[in-house]
Amino acid sequence: MSNAGDHGLRSLLARAEAILLRVEGMLPPAPSPPDWTAAVAFRWRKTNGRGWLQPVGKLPRIRLADLLDVDVQKQRLDANTRQFVRGMPANNALLTGARGTGKSSLVKALLNEYQRQGLRLIEMDKNDMADLPDVVDLVSRRNERFILYFDDLSFESGEPGYKALKSVLDGSVSAMSDNTLIYATSNRRHLMPEYHFENLETRHVGGEIHPGEAVEEKVSLSDRFGLWLSFYPFDQNAYLQIVEHWLRHYGVPAERIAEAHPAALQWALLRGSRSGRVAWQFALDWAGHSGAA
Repeated sequence: MSNAGDHGLRSLLARAEAILLRVEGMLPPAPSPPDWTAAVAFRWRKTNGRGWLQPVGKLPRIRLADLLDVDVQKQRLDANTRQFVRGMPANNALLTGARGTGKSSLVKALLNEYQRQGLRLIEMDKNDMADLPDVVDLVSRRNERFILYFDDLSFESGEPGYKALKSVLDGSVSAMSDNTLIYATSNRRHLMPEYHFENLETRHVGGEIHPGEAVEEKVSLSDRFGLWLSFYPFDQNAYLQIVEHWLRHYGVPAERIAEAHPAALQWALLRGSRSGRVAWQFALDWAGHSGAA
């Protein structure tokens, strides 16, 4: 090869290397590990395309004993979490049902219960599903046990996060590590909207040749959670029991608790719900007015 050819090749390689360096500088860096001693709960955040774990300094002081009328759900998720903390096999869990019935509170109470045994929690948004492998890589060599937590999770048809989560839960090459589980809460049992016409499998909608298979695709994500727990609205007696619990918690005298019942029922009527959250909110208001809190 002539000197001119050598010079041209060297020039081309130099230009290619310069372009690669510029492209590399534009890519987000790999996520850096946080200060693991700073907190027991973290949030996954993204800034300029870079993902990182933000320590959560203050946790809600919810206890398992504070969650009433969900004894079966509490016992089953507690047992699953205890197995996980001890290094035994455990299932990813999906908690579904009515709003304000204790789904999120149960996950937080379990973190408070088992944090001394090494349990940690990482809260993620569904828009960051594609980052799940990065988060798993960050924690895979840690001795702690990590719950990857998605609150109020649901998908619309075609959202990319749906397939990303499905892939991580089952069948992906980048599988979950032994020290991670996914706990998710949702108001939708199958995490996606369901329509009446989808039950009519003989009707072809939008050109779909096998509409029944479309329904199976929707169910396939929730099926990948090994543990399903359903939460239901409280009846009046259960609601008042929860109100009494929180009034005692905030120091309302026993003789005044019964007086609060009519106001508590009126509060629930105005809110359109008899839930644990509504009961707690009423107790805050009543205790504040009475000067107990």
